[in-house]
Amino acid sequence: MQKGVNSNITGNQLEKAVKTVLTGKGFELIRYREWVKNKEKYGEELLLENVPFTTVYEHKGNTEFLLLSQKYNLKIRIECKWQQVAGSVDEKLPYLYLNIIEAMPEKSIMVLIDGAGWKPGSITWLKKAVRQKMYTAENNKEKDIFVFNLTEFFTWANKTFIR
Repeated sequence: MQKGVNSNITGNQLEKAVKTVLTGKGFELIRYREWVKNKEKYGEELLLENVPFTTVYEHKGNTEFLLLSQKYNLKIRIECKWQQVAGSVDEKLPYLYLNIIEAMPEKSIMVLIDGAGWKPGSITWLKKAVRQKMYTAENNKEKDIFVFNLTEFFTWANKTFIR
């Protein structure tokens, strides 16, 4: 039980880091379902939380964030994955990858993946799958997929959002 609690706390901290960085860059944080009801109420530089999609299994799924920016011409879905201790979560990476290439509607997707508990080779596999566009149908080869650890995410944000 304790392992799960620690993983959730740390996973939430990863999400908090994303929120802190992007709100610090001027993005307004809003729950997706609230935004959908009142789009006219909000600006054009948004970080939407808890963004739905339909999975490859035809089930309802959610992603942590969708970054929308008219100023930077961006629409990026952001998935956060943290693995603090060894476990079976890394076995879900192929499922995540298939959802990215087949089910998530956005052209640009970022996977923010960190923690010391990933099995050796799991993150390497994900990066290789992205780089080689493994398992992609011809119509999905144009997707831009980024796999970053927290440090790489900070660097990306600092280079992308110059004030």
